[in-house]
Amino acid sequence: MESQIKLEKIKIEESWKEVLKDEFLSPYFAEIKAHYLTAKSQGAILYPPAKLLFNAFNLTPFDKLKVVLLGQDPYHQPNQAMGLSFSVPNGVKIPPSLQNIYKELQMDLGITPSKSGDLSPWAREGVLLLNSILSVESGRPASHQHFGWQHFTNAVISQINLRCENIIFLLWGNYAKAKKVLIDPNKHFILEAAHPSPLARNGFLGCRHFSKTNAILQQIGKTPINWNLNP
Repeated sequence: MESQIKLEKIKIEESWKEVLKDEFLSPYFAEIKAHYLTAKSQGAILYPPAKLLFNAFNLTPFDKLKVVLLGQDPYHQPNQAMGLSFSVPNGVKIPPSLQNIYKELQMDLGITPSKSGDLSPWAREGVLLLNSILSVESGRPASHQHFGWQHFTNAVISQINLRCENIIFLLWGNYAKAKKVLIDPNKHFILEAAHPSPLARNGFLGCRHFSKTNAILQQIGKTPINWNLNP
């Protein structure tokens, strides 16, 4: 009964809760929670806000999933992190990596760069904007990499790999590419590119992943993603 009550307390979309229930009830997830609560009790400012920790899952239900876009860990400056990889809330300055994503979108599909960095519309279209690490301390990038979040998000990728077919995985940068071992290329599609960060010397530009993703979706009889974020 106790484990069931714990599961009820986790605020995550119901289809994902069912898929991931064994993870939520595992000892390692209890450790993640303990690390998180300890950091909070010591007065650390944590991002994203707790209510947005599982935002990626809440906006993209398991049965609506078409694309997985992997990031590393949340933005660590105030008001940036919103539980979606690469995304920042409307009104927040667009980070350099996202600026490059918008440049590629314009080169690839002719879409004018959005003035907003909020990628929630993509999530609602079926793009799981998943960071490998789901929390961070203010001003300290990768500060929660020892919490065990990677164990959890690797399990997410493994469950998608096992339970789904024809999901498109966008792996940008070496960190994301390392997750390739969790994905069966005979069941799914894997598109790889350099990280969109300017530090990758713009190797990302020209990958054409947006048009390639939509071509695959059409080929398998699914509705393409509307990548246009403009009103």
